[in-house]
Amino acid sequence: MAEDFATAVEDGLKLARRVYFGKDRAVAPPKPPISMDKSFHAFLPSAPMVYAVIYDPGTVDNPDMPSYQPHVHGRCDPPALIPLQMNEIELQADCYLDTAFITINGVWRVHCVKGSRSCDCRIAIPIGEQGSILGVEVSAPRKSYRTQLLVPENNEKENAIGAKHAGFIKPNILTLNIPEIDGGSNLSIKISWSQKLLYSNGQFSLNVPFSFPAFVKPAGKRIPKREKIQINVNAGVGSELLCKTISHPLKEVRRYVGSISLLYDSEVLDWSSVDFHFSYAVSSSHINGGVLLEPASLRDFNQSDMFCMYLYPGNIQSCKVFKKDIVFVVDISGSMQGKLMDDIKTALSVALSKLDPDDSFSIIAFNGESYLFSTSMELASKETVEKAVEWIKMNFVAEGGTNILHPLKKAMEMLSGVQRSIPMIFLVTDGSVEDERHICDIMKKHMINKESIYPRIYTFGIGSFCNHYFLSMLATIGRGQYDAALDVDFVIPRMLKLFDKTSSCVMANISIDILNDLDEVEVYPFQIPDLSSEGPLMLSGRYKGTFPEKLTVKGVLADFSNFTMNLEVQIAKDIPIKRVFAKQQIEYLTAQAWVSQNKQIEDKVANLSLETGFMSEYTRMVLLENDELLKKVNQSGGAKEVSKKGHLQKVTDEQGQRTIRLPKLSIGFGDLRATIENIRPGAEETKLPEAAEQLVKAAQYCCSSLCNECCCACCITACARLNNQCMTALTQLCIGLGCLGCFSCCSELCCNGNE
Repeated sequence: MAEDFATAVEDGLKLARRVYFGKDRAVAPPKPPISMDKSFHAFLPSAPMVYAVIYDPGTVDNPDMPSYQPHVHGRCDPPALIPLQMNEIELQADCYLDTAFITINGVWRVHCVKGSRSCDCRIAIPIGEQGSILGVEVSAPRKSYRTQLLVPENNEKENAIGAKHAGFIKPNILTLNIPEIDGGSNLSIKISWSQKLLYSNGQFSLNVPFSFPAFVKPAGKRIPKREKIQINVNAGVGSELLCKTISHPLKEVRRYVGSISLLYDSEVLDWSSVDFHFSYAVSSSHINGGVLLEPASLRDFNQSDMFCMYLYPGNIQSCKVFKKDIVFVVDISGSMQGKLMDDIKTALSVALSKLDPDDSFSIIAFNGESYLFSTSMELASKETVEKAVEWIKMNFVAEGGTNILHPLKKAMEMLSGVQRSIPMIFLVTDGSVEDERHICDIMKKHMINKESIYPRIYTFGIGSFCNHYFLSMLATIGRGQYDAALDVDFVIPRMLKLFDKTSSCVMANISIDILNDLDEVEVYPFQIPDLSSEGPLMLSGRYKGTFPEKLTVKGVLADFSNFTMNLEVQIAKDIPIKRVFAKQQIEYLTAQAWVSQNKQIEDKVANLSLETGFMSEYTRMVLLENDELLKKVNQSGGAKEVSKKGHLQKVTDEQGQRTIRLPKLSIGFGDLRATIENIRPGAEETKLPEAAEQLVKAAQYCCSSLCNECCCACCITACARLNNQCMTALTQLCIGLGCLGCFSCCSELCCNGNE
């Protein structure tokens, strides 16, 4: 998908050179970006972008100043994508605790299509860390579009049509098609999404894709270009925020205890060529935190109040971490072959090198069978680590099926009886298995024992074929954490990031005692994970009753001394608790609904999704089109169009609104078939081009007899869509076959086989 998109953009940049802007222009004709590795990544969007979808090259021209262009034969199949010029851009980031809400407002112009013609426009949205799209709104002359979430039962409307070319071309790049925009039109687009703030060395950082290529710069010298960036931070703590790095020249406009606002607004000569980056530190030398309450709104589906508890680890230099006993359980099934297996080997070797000499470890590689580096835990000495790396190189061979239960049981046995350390299981897999719910039940039984610290389970999923909700529930049961690399290109950094959290535990067995003070209470997740020096701990929940004025948190520190702290409880005045923790609650409740197969929890997830705007497995996103012209036509008698089969189909409702169904954008519950067949993560089924598909259909269904069916409509349509080179090759082939036929006929009939 990503390579096809990049190829279409490269073709579009070449095609855009047909557009003539006259002598008064500020930029040269668009040229493809220069990439050192010449890879397709150079053509992928590094900021929100809009493209003109070009099927007919003859429509490409300056809408204001038509030029004499040479006629172009044929069509672009697949279509070319010409990046539209951008006239205005505004970025607003609202950061609360560990979550940022990003809003992009921009104006793009269809500068490359004749004023008398129209084209589809494709929006590409690169989303930041663990992002989730919240909405897209588009305003065009006489038309407007907006996304909306619906439950699947309500999504099947008479006037709903399927969207083309919409979905994720990469796990972090969403594309959306806006149909039939006139050449020369201005598109005002508002894009919203949420993403997580990164945390490292006591600092929070925000990274937003905001690097625009030079060819989106408007051609006219006199066209003003305004760039605005605003960021608001509310960390929810009573200490000062210390700004560390800022990529753009922002100025401080407001500062309070625990919050800060910065602004940049100016006319520019060139658009931003770097991503927006901002980092800040919450100054504290010890573990600290707080509790925030938010009363239920009138539109709340279950009318229960919300609370959140957050703990910050404090200064990393003053944090003492637990000693570790860790078993790496790594999938080496056939689907892990190639670069993916090499990346796993590299990441695991780096992780082993980070272990302290007092830590102990072992490795279990599994496919249909299990292979042990050692039957017992080994101290992480330099010699043992080197031996383990060599063992990995020899034994990590991608082949066979996937059996997760047996190696997990073996890892639990190896960690039984561990004392004065944190026992951990680090599971890595890219597939789904049939007995996932059974595995969860068995792990729950293992955790119910009298040990002071039972084994933590950290899970890492790769690609979209594994059941990420199973891995999330498994980590919740084991008081660990879950992470994933949906894009296989990011396996190494994301896997090492999770390992850093695994190996930097500063407080374990965390508990909060509020059950006795409230009528009802739900905590997400129900098993509180450990506090790591590599990130804050965020909990949320719902309650009914009177919340206590102070909340007592208990835990065990790395020296196994008991820790107790009273957290101050406050009403969240400026922090939207429900929105901040909506994604966390939806994912956790979805995992619960999956493991328990509970329809009531599914309905709860759907209601929460509709209320907060976050996508879920039980809701679908659609695109609503409002056409003022069709609205007037409908009011005067109704608008209809003739489908390809000749039937009349209503395309708009009485308000002139059309519903366009988007493909499912959630990750799903894994793909057992792909796991059984050992399909590599990221691999996609290759599809024939449209013209080739028509030829195949014509051959199968229409042209059963060459003599009387050679001129069927399918063949004619397919031939009409072929480009010049293909037509030339087919013509030469037919001429050659004809010559051979004539030669054979002449030799047999005329010459009777004699010279």
